Amino acid sequence: MDFQLKTLTVARAAAEKSDVLIVLVGSAPLASKDPLSVQIAAARKAGDLPDKAGKLLSLYRPEDVAANRVVLAAIGDGQPASVRSGVIAAVNAAKAQSPKRVVLAFAQDAAPAAVASAVTAAADASYVYTATKSKAEPRTIRQLIVGVADAAAVGAAFEQARATVEGIEFAKEWGNRPANHATPTMLAEAAKGLGKLPGIKCEVLGPKEVDKLGMGAFAAVAQGSAEPLRFIVLRYQGGPKDQAPVVLVGKGITFDTGGVSLKPAAEMDEMKFDMCGAASVLGTFRALAGIQPAINVVGLIPSCENMNDGRAIKPGDVVTSMSGQTIEILNTDAEGRLILCDALTYAKRFDPAAVIDIATLTGACVVALGGVRSGLFSSDDALATALEAAGETSQDRCWRLPLDDEYAEGLKTNFADVANVAGRAGGAITAAKFLQRFTADFAWAHLDIAGTAWKSGAAKGSTGRPVGLLVSYLTRRAQDGAAAADSAKAKAGAERKNEGKGESKAAARKARSVR
Repeated sequence: MDFQLKTLTVARAAAEKSDVLIVLVGSAPLASKDPLSVQIAAARKAGDLPDKAGKLLSLYRPEDVAANRVVLAAIGDGQPASVRSGVIAAVNAAKAQSPKRVVLAFAQDAAPAAVASAVTAAADASYVYTATKSKAEPRTIRQLIVGVADAAAVGAAFEQARATVEGIEFAKEWGNRPANHATPTMLAEAAKGLGKLPGIKCEVLGPKEVDKLGMGAFAAVAQGSAEPLRFIVLRYQGGPKDQAPVVLVGKGITFDTGGVSLKPAAEMDEMKFDMCGAASVLGTFRALAGIQPAINVVGLIPSCENMNDGRAIKPGDVVTSMSGQTIEILNTDAEGRLILCDALTYAKRFDPAAVIDIATLTGACVVALGGVRSGLFSSDDALATALEAAGETSQDRCWRLPLDDEYAEGLKTNFADVANVAGRAGGAITAAKFLQRFTADFAWAHLDIAGTAWKSGAAKGSTGRPVGLLVSYLTRRAQDGAAAADSAKAKAGAERKNEGKGESKAAARKARSVR
């Protein structure tokens, strides 16, 4: 979808040619006296358009409006969450008319975050999956004009949101594809395609390279499938060469039967979504290519299937991870942590500033948090705080859960250094405790997206989360780094200036003494 940003008052938005005009109306009074604004004010006064975000009022061919249809959408206090509610409701209503060109205008001043929220919400509400349909009906909205009081004031936020949408939809696309259309090899080809974008490089390792690295846990999961594993390494270079990168690690199980510990048949088709962590890393890199922030990022994706055949791992098998730690596999359906632990060990070679793994890891996290917030675990308070803030900014929220040492007691075993499961109680936490064993050398966070990566039922499909959170975190980190660099540069300049003044004074004193 083509997004454009324009400076538009309500009157100018009414004159803009479009199939549908959506006007976002906050609870503040309207200052304009043009015909449409007067009509909006009258509707609010009569109670036909309540202030509650998401409430709608549709108008057909109102006077002095170029569009045949107008949708008035309440956005309440105008905060990003309220704007999202209003935009999703309005776009869903407008879709019924199959519009091609839509104008979405704010009736009052809009903050940059509100504009960004409108862009991502409009894209989310209009997204359509088509890749494997013989008679696909793509989204009808081809162009969306976002109208604001001052386009220049919100331009940066708009551009970042537009790039973020590209990343979210890239993640949705690969998350939604059936497993036979998204094998590890196909996922690697998608990553290679990203490697052609500005600032991004891609390397793909196969079974021989993985064996040579000693990734015994990853290889063990893959050995039950006819599809060869792939280990994908993406690099985005936006900062100085000596800047330590942030490493993103995405779980890439392209289909999960559970292995010998077989899953129930009901809803097993949804296990194609078990690679949504990997998809979110791909989507984040797609967004980085568009935003070009001053930061270095590495993406690691261990990708394979968890299948059953004569070579598949069995409960009780012991494997040796890349770190040298041995693991007793008590449940073959706890395979995600096995492929992630080797990727986390591999991340150490980049001397990272931080490592964040993203995985549809546990059903226990779904029980704990549902589909609203992703689970967040971290050994570093500053990193956890930054990720929580990024989640709030992007409305891709997370919730921090504990990592007390006592939770690791259940991972003890008589036959290896660690077991891969610790029973049902606190399952999301014990899974994180398993991963933590492989992260002692860097600041680390784990995002369990099992409840947020996709939706079931009539709305079944990938959500593209947590691309929004990750992009918000990385761009904020880049901005903070640039601000710190500017501050250091200014401080150094002031020190040089003061040194120069000191030298001048000393020279003057020397000249006086000579005289």
